[in-house]
Amino acid sequence: MRRIPPIHCLTTFEALARLRNATQAAEELSVTPSAVSHRIRQLESLLGTKLFARGDFSLSADGAAYLVHVRTGLQALQKVPGREPAIDTTTLRLAVTPTFSRQILLPRLPLFRHAYPEIELILQVSIPLTNVTAEDADLEIRYGASAGAGGLESVRVLSDHVFPVCSPEYLHEAGPFDGFETDEAVARARLIRSPLEPWRTWFKACGITQAEPGAGAQFNDLGLALDAAVAGFGVVLLRLRLGQAWLDSGRLVRLSRNSVRSPNDYFLCWKPGTLERWECAAFVDWLRGALRDLEPVRK
Repeated sequence: MRRIPPIHCLTTFEALARLRNATQAAEELSVTPSAVSHRIRQLESLLGTKLFARGDFSLSADGAAYLVHVRTGLQALQKVPGREPAIDTTTLRLAVTPTFSRQILLPRLPLFRHAYPEIELILQVSIPLTNVTAEDADLEIRYGASAGAGGLESVRVLSDHVFPVCSPEYLHEAGPFDGFETDEAVARARLIRSPLEPWRTWFKACGITQAEPGAGAQFNDLGLALDAAVAGFGVVLLRLRLGQAWLDSGRLVRLSRNSVRSPNDYFLCWKPGTLERWECAAFVDWLRGALRDLEPVRK
């Protein structure tokens, strides 16, 4: 029991991690900013680790992991037998591209909900490259060579490599393609097009002289393009991190051992001043940490 940190240190840590402002945390706890600093130093000394990485009170890796345990413990202490404590919720609107949402974000969101049960997350669809959203959002996942215009602040959250794939059935029908790295191999295939992942990336890397295809099935969603390849429409460029599920299930197979760095990345964007809201800053920190678990790209 002697190893359990004092409750006032834990509540101070939770408030500072949430608000990212020592003055605001002090006001919430009815103490001075100096007391907040003393409590954090005491807690870090007891734990033997740094909880905050920088002066802006963003959490270190250890701090983010410990915050989950602290919040779980504090929530348990608030529970009275026969009564459930009321949780004050804060709404956070996130605009996100469809396939990124399904394949990358949603599988990890239970961890965010567990760490921040008081944040009510509202997801809405944004259109890749055009950066069009149905409603205004606090944060936005954008896809492209850059975060785009509009004076937004941003951080890159995911890059990827691409390579050609098709369904086993189409490979049996039209293949073999011998690595899909020559003009002759490409000329024998039906190419699935997408403005989100143009073929010129692969052509340039392989020295293929063909121009970007101007005919054939085209999709403005990467997941739909992969599903079209499963259905036998032809060959498509697959982003490894985004399309891993299609490979693991055997619905699509690689045509080349090589891969090429895609010119397009995913960016988390926000208007200047947005991160002054603790819930927005918390999500940015959480997403950056959550995506660190992705395996290195295999070339």
